[in-house]
Amino acid sequence: MVTESAKVSTASSGTDSRGTGVAPADGGASAQERRAATGDTPPTAAPPFEVGMFESRGVRLYYEIHGQGPRVLVFTHGILLDSNMNRRLAVDLAAAGNRVILLDLPGHGLSEKPRRASFHRMDTYARHVVNLLDHLGIDRAVIGGVSLGGNVSLLVAAQAPERIQGLVIEMPVLEWAVPAAAVTFLPLLLAVHFARPAVRLVAEVFRRLPRTGYGALDSVMNSLSSDPKETAAVLHGVLAGPIAPTVDERRTVAVPTLVIGHRSDRIHPFHDAEQLARRVPEARLMQANSLFELRVRPARLTAEIAALLDAAWSPDAGDERSVG
Repeated sequence: MVTESAKVSTASSGTDSRGTGVAPADGGASAQERRAATGDTPPTAAPPFEVGMFESRGVRLYYEIHGQGPRVLVFTHGILLDSNMNRRLAVDLAAAGNRVILLDLPGHGLSEKPRRASFHRMDTYARHVVNLLDHLGIDRAVIGGVSLGGNVSLLVAAQAPERIQGLVIEMPVLEWAVPAAAVTFLPLLLAVHFARPAVRLVAEVFRRLPRTGYGALDSVMNSLSSDPKETAAVLHGVLAGPIAPTVDERRTVAVPTLVIGHRSDRIHPFHDAEQLARRVPEARLMQANSLFELRVRPARLTAEIAALLDAAWSPDAGDERSVG
């Protein structure tokens, strides 16, 4: 069930205390505006974009729309992060003629943060992405994301293949990542359970810190500002449910797909990216220079994503349908 809970509105390029890109309510100059006045504009500074809220499966979710037109990309963030980390990518792709929609998944960013693990299964997240398409009247879209968002995109392709025009999967977390993911997230889960006062104190400190205007850094700061009960619910739900389609389901994905992997950490092993690219029939593998390339030096990878969008939306890409 999808219902509209807030109309889409135009936001300014200023940054609020959560780094959302929405101008301060009191009308005062934001950090970005002050930097722009001195000529020191950060690379994530953006022209106005639209923001909105909608209700999906009983949860209110936040989204942003960058650009206009029928070539739609829905892109989602990594675990415990938010849309700030992908705003530079959205601005750049919008400038190339695409409409890019960033979604904060439940428990993340400016979306509602249920404290029950059942709200945070990846397969449930995938249903929210489809509900966002329904809410915006979009028939088909390229779906993508980084890490958690990439896995959610694969699940969208398995659940609703008729809604997928293409896929952009950055740093998938698949079978080879399981041991490292367990070693990484289990201590974090224990901390938010058994060291809750200390974690809450850290969160309070980060909530008070001004945001920088640099999307990826602000996304991390927002993550560290989260209440430990909210973080625990996300980790429980993500670890308890399915993390990706089966190998057989991956082989049925029949749309242009770009898989981006790197060799910098064990949670996102390059072998997972290689195996995914081999199993998805129309997939192409791209090796990133590092975990941070798309956030710090994005030009090369952004060009590859733009090329994927060109291929996905070309008249030869199959049964292209009009979108809202």
